Amino acid sequence: MKQIISFENENKSRKKSALLKKIPQILCALLVVAFICFIFLLFKNLYTKKAAVINQIEKAWSNYDYETIYELGKPFLQENPYNNTVLTYYGYSCFFLAQSQINDNSLTQHYLDECINKLRLAMYDADKKLLPQLQYMLGRAYFSKSALTNNCYSDLAIKYLLLAKDNGYVSNDIPEYLGLSYAALGLTMESISAFSEALLNRESDALLLSIAEQYYIAKELSAAEQYLFRIIKNSPNDDMILKSQILLGNIYIDREDYEKALKEFENVLEKYPNSADAHYGIGVIYEKQGNLVKARAEWRQTLKLQVNHQGALQKLNSN
Repeated sequence: MKQIISFENENKSRKKSALLKKIPQILCALLVVAFICFIFLLFKNLYTKKAAVINQIEKAWSNYDYETIYELGKPFLQENPYNNTVLTYYGYSCFFLAQSQINDNSLTQHYLDECINKLRLAMYDADKKLLPQLQYMLGRAYFSKSALTNNCYSDLAIKYLLLAKDNGYVSNDIPEYLGLSYAALGLTMESISAFSEALLNRESDALLLSIAEQYYIAKELSAAEQYLFRIIKNSPNDDMILKSQILLGNIYIDREDYEKALKEFENVLEKYPNSADAHYGIGVIYEKQGNLVKARAEWRQTLKLQVNHQGALQKLNSN
């Protein structure tokens, strides 16, 4: 009997010892499970927070609320700098905020720099269907930045607009932006080609004048003249007509048809007596005819009307 009891006690002791040995393993398993649960909840909360911010941004986008997108996107991207969705919305919003600035060029530059930075990042992981649109917006951003920096970014505007076009993005304003960018770089024939394509999409006085100006630079005076005639005859815009008459007067000077040139400038002065360019052109006519006294008088009048007129300044310094 004693032997049986002893055997039972020994079994109980062994079981207790085995259980004690398993406790560290059980505790480790529980810790692993707890850690996994913690990580799961952490990531779930982070995902939920990200999703909430993205939903707010998408709602703001549908309401054209670019300020809200900017305010939400800035801290979000500091923590998640490569989130493609937010990079895209944020970059687009910076572009439109830049466009909305009227008198603050420094703020415009700031928004454009942010736009360019974020859109370039967005392109690295962009869906193939979205990539051409990103290239188009980046081209427009560089075009706007170029306008503020003496055309320093026209080459990049051309690069990304052409990429967008080659990759299938369709927008009627691409040829016009290309034409203006080519013109800024002195690529006259490329500019004429792009403007002519733009004219097929939408005719405007500004486009007609741009083409005329490029043909004038290329010394194709007859072609330039035809576009100017169309503006002068049909445009309701007095400013466009004024610019066209001035350019037409310059064409007649180049042809040495001083009578027609003088008539164009006088027509301008009848309606706009304070046109500095018209007085400058008349001065050039007098110079060509050998009457420097009258020429200098016209150039002095030019500077009274426009103190920084480069043509008049150069003429008075050299004659």
